[in-house]
Amino acid sequence: MKFCNYLVLIGLTLTPLCNAENSGSWMQRPAAKLYRATVDLRGAENGPATRPYIEGYVFVDKNENGRKDKGERGLTGVSVSNGYEVVSTDKKGRYQLPAAASGLSDFTVFITQPSGYRVPVNEHNVPQFFYHHRPQGSPPLRFGGLAPTGSQPMEINFPLQKTRRLSAFKIAVSGDPQPYSNNEVGYVRDALANELAQRDDLEFVLIEGDVMGDDLGLFPRFKRLMSAAGIPQYFVAGNHDLDLDATDDSHSFDTFKREWGPTYYSFDYGDVHFVVLDNVRYPCTPQDNADGRRPECANPESKPTYNGVIDAAQMQWLANDLERVDSDTLIVLNMHIPLVSFNVMESPVHQTDNAKALFDLIGNRPAVGLSGHTHTLENFVAGERYAGWKDAVGVAAPPFPLIVTGATSGSWWSGDFDEYNLPMSIQRLGAPRGYLIFEFHGNQFKSKFKAANKPADEQMSVDFLSPSFMSWYNALKSWAEASPESRTVVPPVNINDLPDTRILTHRDLEQGTALTINVWNGSKESQVWVQIDDLEPVEAQRTQAGEGEGRLVTLDPAALKKQMYVFRYAAKSMSGSERSQSFELYNGERAGIADPRPEPGWMWAQSSTHLWSLSIPKDLADGAHLAYITTRDTYGNVYTTTVTFEVADVRPPAYFRSELF
Repeated sequence: MKFCNYLVLIGLTLTPLCNAENSGSWMQRPAAKLYRATVDLRGAENGPATRPYIEGYVFVDKNENGRKDKGERGLTGVSVSNGYEVVSTDKKGRYQLPAAASGLSDFTVFITQPSGYRVPVNEHNVPQFFYHHRPQGSPPLRFGGLAPTGSQPMEINFPLQKTRRLSAFKIAVSGDPQPYSNNEVGYVRDALANELAQRDDLEFVLIEGDVMGDDLGLFPRFKRLMSAAGIPQYFVAGNHDLDLDATDDSHSFDTFKREWGPTYYSFDYGDVHFVVLDNVRYPCTPQDNADGRRPECANPESKPTYNGVIDAAQMQWLANDLERVDSDTLIVLNMHIPLVSFNVMESPVHQTDNAKALFDLIGNRPAVGLSGHTHTLENFVAGERYAGWKDAVGVAAPPFPLIVTGATSGSWWSGDFDEYNLPMSIQRLGAPRGYLIFEFHGNQFKSKFKAANKPADEQMSVDFLSPSFMSWYNALKSWAEASPESRTVVPPVNINDLPDTRILTHRDLEQGTALTINVWNGSKESQVWVQIDDLEPVEAQRTQAGEGEGRLVTLDPAALKKQMYVFRYAAKSMSGSERSQSFELYNGERAGIADPRPEPGWMWAQSSTHLWSLSIPKDLADGAHLAYITTRDTYGNVYTTTVTFEVADVRPPAYFRSELF
């Protein structure tokens, strides 16, 4: 039977979109040809557990079988590392390294993929550029860690496929998918994997940590789902990817390493050098609290937790790595915990202790730093400043752009369901769930935010901050901040009590009403203009100047409406499943069962680096008005939207029933 799809055009007959050769599959993306192989290990049987040196070849795998066969040439000048030293292969493609700089029997050896070549991927599209040597395997860990490898191979040979050197390419970057359950892994499938699978213009996807939400047993399913994108998938280690039962930092990511590879490494595409770093120390120790500013680290035996820091071995490795990188190559740094963050500007733990040392190491090279962790989208330009950074991590301003890449999970899969049966989960600075698309041209880059399940050009949310909204907000805020013992069981107002925010009364205008525009990927260099009706366009003002001030209270009503009244709190059933009653947040924390209420206050969009505001004229006439909003970002991209609103002498009643009924 022949199945046809049809293109429906209004006023025209149906047009069939199929043919005999490809019946029913006209919309399917053609499968990409990926180079699948593994690292070539030679002569490991019955030898010593560890040899003095790591040796082998980096070679061009002409027949793509992953084995160094006769006639396959070695590749010169490829960087190979044991995680500390870095050497370059000789003219025959051979390398030799000390087995372990620390003197231990365990090591990881990896190569830096050179431009114009690709390392192979496994069946789940995870790049294979490394070998973990663990003769005894991991200590006992709940999720298994690394299996024993036994004797060290005589040779560890790394295959490469010759490909075209790219002068321009695109990648997808996302922070914090962070599913805590199989249900939430399904959310990742529908909000990220499915979208990436529909594209054919991406080289790879890079996840900036918190791949998982503590349950590392979900890694295999996550890996299978993300492989549907048909592109290599690279990963950063996050604090929710830890082996939480590890007793020291050297084994804290053993299960992560088993599934994804090293926690720090580098690879090249075109004129870009990608560096992945591990800046999560777990458990942190009293040494991390030497200045008394990280008391969480004082008791690692009884209360283990993490700290944001790049250890000395990585810093030395990175210095050695960069010695082999041209000075005009763009360095893209990737880590989980931000070097600095607006949202947690006062916290040493949630920023990176030695951020300044990293800035000094990069020096004047072109660079950009990417991270996740805070479930916010933050786009800092070089020189931007906020009050908390200097005291927290000793940084006044970054010397190159930094981007906290937002979260696939938004605010931990919270909030009510949208039309796709996914939690709305508005991020903490007011952006929706989503990810970034980076486009590289030579050593230049652009980024564009892609809100999950929304059109690509939808880049902002707009609403009105009026006295009427503030009355509703303050009533719920006061209730939410009161102790549970002192407040009423039922919140004082609900979402149905909120007046239509796009009807502005004369009183609203007299007392002051602002149009708020949240440009999700906006930065200090973005501009926003508003034209109301046929008046002259006026430039809106960014609510945070980035000139050394602290975090200001600048409310985003578009986000707060969804964050401050959540119906899922009241969800309950007779199924007998405890986890089906209401919903969960991070670490399986229960949310309900209770009457609908606000999310926790620290998740509200009460300040933002990408919010603009414009006062509405007080003399607008009664009736309907149109605001036309235009924004231009730091990369020259222009986006527009419109909002229709009303001005009235008196707000019409929310509910009205004709006397005829």
